[in-house]
Amino acid sequence: MFTKLLNKVLSLIVLLRHGKLTPDVRYYYRHTYMCKLTQIQYYFKDYWIKKPYKEIVFDGEFAPELEFTLPFAYWHYKNGTLKSTKGALYTKEMYFFSPNHEEVFDVRTNEGNYNFELPRVLYSQDYNMDKWLKVPFKEHFKNDIYVFEKPMLMIANRYNMEWGGPPISFYSIEDLDFMISQLKNDYSIVYNRPRPQNITNDTSDIYELNDYEWLAKTHPEVILMEDLYKENKANARNYNHFQLLVYANCEHFISIHGGTAALASCFEGTNIILSKKGPEHHFGCFQKLFPMLSGATIYHAKTNEEARNFVLQHYVKK
Repeated sequence: MFTKLLNKVLSLIVLLRHGKLTPDVRYYYRHTYMCKLTQIQYYFKDYWIKKPYKEIVFDGEFAPELEFTLPFAYWHYKNGTLKSTKGALYTKEMYFFSPNHEEVFDVRTNEGNYNFELPRVLYSQDYNMDKWLKVPFKEHFKNDIYVFEKPMLMIANRYNMEWGGPPISFYSIEDLDFMISQLKNDYSIVYNRPRPQNITNDTSDIYELNDYEWLAKTHPEVILMEDLYKENKANARNYNHFQLLVYANCEHFISIHGGTAALASCFEGTNIILSKKGPEHHFGCFQKLFPMLSGATIYHAKTNEEARNFVLQHYVKK
């Protein structure tokens, strides 16, 4: 009853302050207020008592976990207040700092994104978060194993259902041919588009792009992540762990809207992101939030042509 009443009050506040915005956007403004109010009850535990008490549980999608849950958990770890964490399958290494992490969810859910125990959920008009600290993924996972003859460049693609419909943001065969042809002389290009069996399902269907067969025939010099994973020279416990190890050695990324872009933004360097639509555009996530994940330089392309231009401007060596 109290929660419903609070939601109505917050909705009224948002309507009065941001009434010119569309309802689907105002929805997230209310969430930000809810997150801020939720944290008030922990003020003395977090800033005065400071003993391990915080148990963080998250079963939402991969992107908000990287953007909000992990930095929140890391803040509590550094603050001395983290007791335990629980997440989806294949997340133990992501929570390498947690004193006790359990993998308890075999499916990621959309409902799990709306965890108001976090400093923010999904999208926000305010990314000035007190209990949020970037996780030192690159420092922790950097290694001497995944080092190549030329500087590594990671193309992290996806071809998934988006918003209940067909793929919208993805690099086509034509895009890949353009980028690889421009870059292969200066970089060791690694291509990553995880197969369904290697990641925890989040209810979004993964479609076939026929990119692997095309790459083997047209650009055999491109290194496939799945081939590196079959060798597994670093003895990674799972594909997520393996990605962390390879990404930690990379400074140049080309990625796609969603968790693919969020992961690539956690490892410093430069990241070209193709995102054609989504609330991220309204809230400026690629300008405000994504650079915070590691200090990476982010270039947001809204079209495939713009992504190609960013490649020419920032990655092709003159």
